[in-house]
Amino acid sequence: MSRRPVAALFRVSKRLGDVQALDSLDLALAEGEFVALLGPNGAGKTTALNLLLGLRRPDSGSASLFGSDPRDPRSRRDVGVVLQHLGVPAQLRVYEVTDLVRSYFANPLPAQELLQKFNLSGVARRQVGGLSGGQHRLLAVALAFTGRPRVLFLDEPTTGLDVNVRRNLWSIFAGFVAEGGTILLTTHYLEEAEALASRVVVINKGRLVVDGSADSIKRKVGLRRVSFRAPAPPVFKSGAVAVREGDRYVVTVADSDETVREIARAEFTDLVVQTISLEEAFRCLVPDPH
Repeated sequence: MSRRPVAALFRVSKRLGDVQALDSLDLALAEGEFVALLGPNGAGKTTALNLLLGLRRPDSGSASLFGSDPRDPRSRRDVGVVLQHLGVPAQLRVYEVTDLVRSYFANPLPAQELLQKFNLSGVARRQVGGLSGGQHRLLAVALAFTGRPRVLFLDEPTTGLDVNVRRNLWSIFAGFVAEGGTILLTTHYLEEAEALASRVVVINKGRLVVDGSADSIKRKVGLRRVSFRAPAPPVFKSGAVAVREGDRYVVTVADSDETVREIARAEFTDLVVQTISLEEAFRCLVPDPH
């Protein structure tokens, strides 16, 4: 039995000035899914989130949230959101912001629990304007969890965070989904999408490029990564080029067997053949225009 969708865009188009931000895009988010929405800058990711949140209306097509129009405030009661900018007065203290946001919900998380969960207890009395960039981002994520949401829309939630803090948030996000929550995440950290998302949706210029698991997308690209150490790289008959990465050479090819045979005819050590990463697959699917 398929899970019911909690949010969806159906053949949605949206123009922002002279830019076609979305072009007949279909996107459905099922209950209990962790979906990563990827694309280069200007691909339409934030526009898609804004439509699902009712912050904009489609030029054509339709958007739904829990089966209703996202512009109806009642449809957003069970939603938590992290946008790219946290718009709260810099003079307010952290505990004042959390108390303010908690006041909007009938059954919010206890303030102490919320601050502890996101390692903000030590700065509870600090003004928002005095927070570091990382603390500011943590506060934005904490506020998204305040009302015990069923679905989270996370727009670049870990930007600017150090590795340990990011990993802690990964654990919190994964736990939320394990308990039945739903997440739509946009991120430029593709290893984040690969580690967390059960489904990856790639868009470019407002159109769908590919939709599937990270593994299925990598298989679709059909490339392998061959790395080795050698005094000098071999010249491959296929025209493939080995790129220097540290003390190793790396070549990305479709036919890894033939590549390995050619490497074996030269002097080499420590040969490794791997599936390409999601980031490498993304670069194949959405080439850098520059």
